[in-house]
Amino acid sequence: MADRKDDLLRRPLYFYGIPADVLPTLTPAPKDNATGTILSPAETPAGSSTPKNNEGISADTPAASSEACALCNLSFASHADKRDHFKSDLHLFNIKQKLAGKPAVSEDEFERLIGTLDESLSGSEWSESDSLSDVDEEDEEGADIDDTVSVATTGTSGTANVLSSLLKKQAVLAEKKKKAGQTGKKASDSSDDDDEATVSVPRVKGQKQRQREAAVNASLQPLIWFSSPLLPPNTYFGVYRAMFSDKELSPKQDVHGNEVTLADEDEAARSARILSAIHSRQLAPMSAPPNNAAAAAAGTTSTGVPTYAGRHIFMCMIGGGHVAAMVIALAPRKGKAGTVPMNREATVLAHKTFHRYTTRRKQGGSQSANDNAKGAAHSAGSSLRRYNEQALVEDVRALLSDWKPLLDTAELLFVRASGTSNQRTLFGPYEGQVLHRNDARLRSFPFNTRRPTQKEIMRCFIELTRLKVREIAPQQSSTDETQASLTATLANEKSVAAAQQRQQRQAERKAAAKRAEEEETSLLHTNQLQALVRRSKVPALLSYLSSNDLTANTFRFFPLDSPQNYHAPTLLHYAASQNAPALVNALLLRADADPTVTNGDGKTPFELAGDRPTRDAFRVARSELTDKSVNIDWDAARVPAPITRADAEQREAREKAEATRKETERRRAEEARLKEEAAAEKKKAGGTGNSVSQKRLVGVLKSAEDIRQEEARGLTPEQKQRLERERRARAAEARLRQMNSS
Repeated sequence: MADRKDDLLRRPLYFYGIPADVLPTLTPAPKDNATGTILSPAETPAGSSTPKNNEGISADTPAASSEACALCNLSFASHADKRDHFKSDLHLFNIKQKLAGKPAVSEDEFERLIGTLDESLSGSEWSESDSLSDVDEEDEEGADIDDTVSVATTGTSGTANVLSSLLKKQAVLAEKKKKAGQTGKKASDSSDDDDEATVSVPRVKGQKQRQREAAVNASLQPLIWFSSPLLPPNTYFGVYRAMFSDKELSPKQDVHGNEVTLADEDEAARSARILSAIHSRQLAPMSAPPNNAAAAAAGTTSTGVPTYAGRHIFMCMIGGGHVAAMVIALAPRKGKAGTVPMNREATVLAHKTFHRYTTRRKQGGSQSANDNAKGAAHSAGSSLRRYNEQALVEDVRALLSDWKPLLDTAELLFVRASGTSNQRTLFGPYEGQVLHRNDARLRSFPFNTRRPTQKEIMRCFIELTRLKVREIAPQQSSTDETQASLTATLANEKSVAAAQQRQQRQAERKAAAKRAEEEETSLLHTNQLQALVRRSKVPALLSYLSSNDLTANTFRFFPLDSPQNYHAPTLLHYAASQNAPALVNALLLRADADPTVTNGDGKTPFELAGDRPTRDAFRVARSELTDKSVNIDWDAARVPAPITRADAEQREAREKAEATRKETERRRAEEARLKEEAAAEKKKAGGTGNSVSQKRLVGVLKSAEDIRQEEARGLTPEQKQRLERERRARAAEARLRQMNSS
């Protein structure tokens, strides 16, 4: 038995060719188990295909951790499933119930409410125009594109209408009860009146009724689950609901002709009906065609398209100018040693794929949609796309006309038509129409599909006709209220903890972003201020500090750990190290800089000053600030005794005069010496005075700066720079020669 169970989990099972030992053991799973949580997927074969979303992730593969909805008391396999549940009608309805102060309903109760919606809507106190959208007012023959097919394809607008109808129904019933209470009439009498009104009004099943049914079917689970003793515990077979007809899933009348809903039907009748439908779909294996799929047909029509008397389905996808269609026989092929057919063994009766350039590249949307929204364009590309759209319509309708014998006898019609124009292409109305929106065989693909191709059509066929094997945890019983409340409490605690973690992460991200912004701003200020200090731009420096709300007393260069900022962290440190007395004076007297701040080595700005004028600037500032009664600990700043600005200027003038006097005396002594040497050489050589000593004498009469100015006179700035580089290079070479000789 264990080997048999493992074999069922590994091998693919074909829905139209279930093995004889498996078929009798199938039993529809109870709703409580069928709506449980998928614990771990056990996909049947290695070659079986699972529907994937646009990112290529399997749509049926759950996450390792489960999540729950405390409001609806449901658990989910992944966060994606939980997110989808938050968009479902059940969750939205329970939110409305909670806001109204009413208890939440379970999934079965919600289905029962939807099942009884039609009967409530048909009463005299309820108007269908209140529950359906404006498109419902159109009749069955003149309906536009947004009708039953669009509802069956998307299931969004229809379910929204049903939810709106259900909420409006409750509001009407509540209003009726309120009025009955005010007039003294009992609520039971009002209910009886509703029943009588329901019976008295005849119900005609038309487009509106089909829209409701399509919306209800879209709100159900896409898979029907079956149990079998051949499977491990809590493991079930799954078949897509779309493979059954509406009568097989939910008959509207019993044997006596009375209307029956899913809520009124017992479990035994439901199981017998579904099992009978499965047995009726079992087909005998067929032999492989000798050459191709068309050769397996019994004959061909006048157009050359094969006819087929067996059971088959039609599958078509159209979107973005891509079209793919295929007619596939449902009878399984005879395999080797009773193997189950794989995708390469499917009998394709007819297939066709083609493409037309109709979409606007890099802009999206068809040309017709753009023309309807913005008006007709007049470019060459737009004309080509309009022509291709019309050609695509003609090609598709011609193909459907050629395949009409196969489509008329097909068991199911699976169509995916995205967009209004694509639906109009298939469903018209037009002369010789083949597909009709009110066809009971019409289905949409109950999973995500990719670009229409022959390979994608075959993948969808495999997905639809293969039995799924899943392990499903049964839902907890309704009597276990303690466990349910505990689960809800844990879910709420997890939600609160997750919310707190999200808030903490958001706060950390905001703090990090704020720190990064502050650091970037500090770095910008540092670069600008240091550049102004290096160029001794006193007015520009003071203006920058004022315009950016910066103070020289508190601003620190960034980053502090860099060698330059470690040595000179403040503006006053940096100005003193650059030997800029004018900046030091301005920072102390006009920018309120603090001279007591120390750098990383414990030195004050005064200790970084490299010349006397800069140090005198500190002493002058000490004198002037003391007179202004500014309290600064100058001893902590290590600034010597103060001096006045006049004393500093006088001493500077005396030092300059003394330096000028010494330079003049030196020049005179050197000139006298050269004259004596020149006279001695002239006397010794008896020359006329054109000697080297006279040249040296002429040179010594001029200073080095005068000589440099004479050499650079009349040169362009580029030539002056080149001359200065050459002069420095010669000086460096001379120093190197002197070092080498010594």
